Amino acid sequence: MSLEPVRCGFIPLVDCAPLAVARDLGFAAEEGIALILEKQPSWSALRDALVFGLTDCAHMLSPVPVAMSLGLGGLPTRIDALMVLSVNGNVIGVRPEIAAAMRADGWSGRFDDPRGTGEHLIRATGGALRLAVPFPFSMHAELVYHWLGALGVSAPGGLDMRTVPPPLMPRALARGEIDAFCVGEPWGSYAVEQGSGELILPGAAIWAFAPEKVLAARHDWVETNPDTAGRLMRALARASRWLSDRGNRAMAGDLLSRPEYLDVPPMIIDRALAGRIITARRGLEAEAPNFLHFHAKAATFPWRSQAAWIASNIARRTGLDRGEAIATGKRAFRSDLYRRNLAPLGIDMPGASEKLEGSLRRAEAVASSRGHMILGPDSFFDETVFDPDTP
Repeated sequence: MSLEPVRCGFIPLVDCAPLAVARDLGFAAEEGIALILEKQPSWSALRDALVFGLTDCAHMLSPVPVAMSLGLGGLPTRIDALMVLSVNGNVIGVRPEIAAAMRADGWSGRFDDPRGTGEHLIRATGGALRLAVPFPFSMHAELVYHWLGALGVSAPGGLDMRTVPPPLMPRALARGEIDAFCVGEPWGSYAVEQGSGELILPGAAIWAFAPEKVLAARHDWVETNPDTAGRLMRALARASRWLSDRGNRAMAGDLLSRPEYLDVPPMIIDRALAGRIITARRGLEAEAPNFLHFHAKAATFPWRSQAAWIASNIARRTGLDRGEAIATGKRAFRSDLYRRNLAPLGIDMPGASEKLEGSLRRAEAVASSRGHMILGPDSFFDETVFDPDTP
């Protein structure tokens, strides 16, 4: 059978796993697709390759389709988020000297205390924090702004926010160019292994169910290639389901460790997959059971309310009309295509495409197409709730 080539850009992160699994374990081929994965050096390079047609789709930061559809973050282009590839998976790390100052100030070192950890970080740095994120429009930035903003820091105005590609974060920390970072794994753990950083908080402690990466494509490509887009989505949904099986973690870690993907030892990758994070070089391990999701709890569904939350935040910072920005953001998250293209797999679909973000404090059953859907906690640490209809 002749396979249709589809070129997809990605950044070397643990959450590119659905793409690697879809290609190497044959899920893409079974859908008639020859998935060509192209590693990119930075998010801006990946974005430009997608916009200029050098790739057909991309493993993309969830806020980027929203920002680009709003005319921000590069050449104005309508980008669609076809499905979510990963939920959570980020860590916040600091230079060891700052961690030591936080401990001297009474910080407990708990990995699940965003309020206490944030307050000690602010005091340890005197409010002058040089903090790196991988891209200005990223969930990393959104989490940091929400976290420190809720603790009294003028965000983003009160932060020295810098952009550093994920693989370069450990080196930037070691050179003293930054004090802290928010980055996806394995690069936080890699900084720990090098001795250049300590991890103080997982992103999931700030927002319990944050859409991290999405499968993104230009709107015109999706409209011109609806069958290809559908087959690609089905291949990635099957790969995501495979990744949710704990028995497959070791194989996934070995696969991602290859030079064409992350090129780091499997033991570092395994930490994110298992939710057991070593926070400092002396071997302190913290359990983070909600650390990273690929499939469970409707993880792959592109909730339009999540796009609305992202758009509302971007509009507030940039001066755009919030109502118009939210409407545009919602259109970027293609829950309609998700329902249409993944229905043949028998995937349980939520009864609605929007929800109150941050309202779930515990796992709850919700209305769905098959009646089996349970959503996990999605709360923000400061107990805010976002209503997409009344932002």
